[in-house]
Amino acid sequence: MRLRLVIAYHGGSHEGWQSQRGGRTVQDRLEKAFFELCGMPVTVQGAGRTDAGVHANGQCAHADVPPDRMGISRWPHALNARLDPSIRIMAAFAVSGDFHARFHAAGKHYRYRIWNAAALPPLLKDRAWHVPLRLDRRALRRVARVFEGTHDFAAFSARRPKGNDDTRRCIDSIAVHTAGAEIVVDFKGPGFLYKMVRIVTAAIVRHAAGRCDLEDLQERLERGTPSFSHAAPAQGLCLEEVFYPPS
Repeated sequence: MRLRLVIAYHGGSHEGWQSQRGGRTVQDRLEKAFFELCGMPVTVQGAGRTDAGVHANGQCAHADVPPDRMGISRWPHALNARLDPSIRIMAAFAVSGDFHARFHAAGKHYRYRIWNAAALPPLLKDRAWHVPLRLDRRALRRVARVFEGTHDFAAFSARRPKGNDDTRRCIDSIAVHTAGAEIVVDFKGPGFLYKMVRIVTAAIVRHAAGRCDLEDLQERLERGTPSFSHAAPAQGLCLEEVFYPPS
């Protein structure tokens, strides 16, 4: 039986999503919990990778489990009982055997949180980027629009050595919301390159702080080089939701 899982986690407690030799990633801990329940290795396939420090409210994954082990409604409780409190299965669904969490994903929603004040509230530690500089709120929205649509994001990504050489991506929307000291930037699109959201966020913030020109960012976007060398910290980023076509 193939399960589709909706997973939330605090990224500060883990070394990213993808399995590593040390066994301290979200995928590693999920697969350990499945092994304890099923008595056999179970591979968990995620919709995408998140780096160390990046959080998730709506990561999606699938896993194949024995059909007679337990009912669908019992899987979240059983897994959560074996997981660190920083990882939680929010929902589980039975899906067809050809469903793939990564390859069938139609889009993703990432949210980046910024705290723009002299001091960061302690309860936001590891949950927001503290930016004490004065930021032009209108400039935030103006520069965000530059990155919407289809562009070559070679200058605004950190490509893995064995990654896809095609650096053209589409950002459907970048919405900037402000409320007092809090600034939230919502990214939605079919797919994003490695560190693309964090690098674009850094470019948006640096422009709003008066540290880079709009024309320079537009030129980098059009030419693909030189690369933008700044990335927003991982702790401000959260994968909010993965979208799938209607079944």
